[in-house]
Amino acid sequence: MASIRPSRPLNQLATIIRQQGPRSGRRLSTIRNFPIRTAASPSTFPRIASPFHTTASRRRGKGEPPATDFGALDVLGNTPIPSTAIDVCASDGFHLNSGAKVLDGSGVLLVGGEAFSWRPWLARGEKRLLNKKGQWEVPKETFGLLSLLWPRPDLLILGLGPEMRPISPELRRHIGSLGMRVEVLDTRNAAAQFNLLATERGVDDVAAALIPIGWKEGVGATW
Repeated sequence: MASIRPSRPLNQLATIIRQQGPRSGRRLSTIRNFPIRTAASPSTFPRIASPFHTTASRRRGKGEPPATDFGALDVLGNTPIPSTAIDVCASDGFHLNSGAKVLDGSGVLLVGGEAFSWRPWLARGEKRLLNKKGQWEVPKETFGLLSLLWPRPDLLILGLGPEMRPISPELRRHIGSLGMRVEVLDTRNAAAQFNLLATERGVDDVAAALIPIGWKEGVGATW
């Protein structure tokens, strides 16, 4: 009957394998102890953080202030929009908040809560608004209505058509001599600026002179 050899501990067996490795001409890899994951042990893999920030919802307790009503913070929410506010910038004119329309390629002059059809190119006899230097320049008499007002608006917003250009120094000095500051923009931004400031400050403090967005030098806005 074959004798039963007593079993050796695992640490001694690993030592014998490492000793016999060089004799066989082949190096054995080192045995490593890996942790055994059980249901009770925490995860050994790192958790990936969620890219979204989430806030747990909670009910408002007693004594806490109510949630902020952002609609109530709009100080202009109950302010009526001026009737001369620009609703639509068309290629050949404008649609006003009052329902009036200024079309046929005409510009519009908004002053004192009134709207006037404005064609500053007629003073030259041709559909041109630029001087030889490429600066926006119209004759002084095209702003004759503003010289008849008193008190005059504090600010004149110029909308020069589809793009913004510098105005001539002579025109800037003339507007300044009337006691008004001037802000030069393209017509879309000029209309938005007038709507905002006229609502906030009133139509008596802000005026606007706008050229249609379809304006082409030498052609006009009806092409």
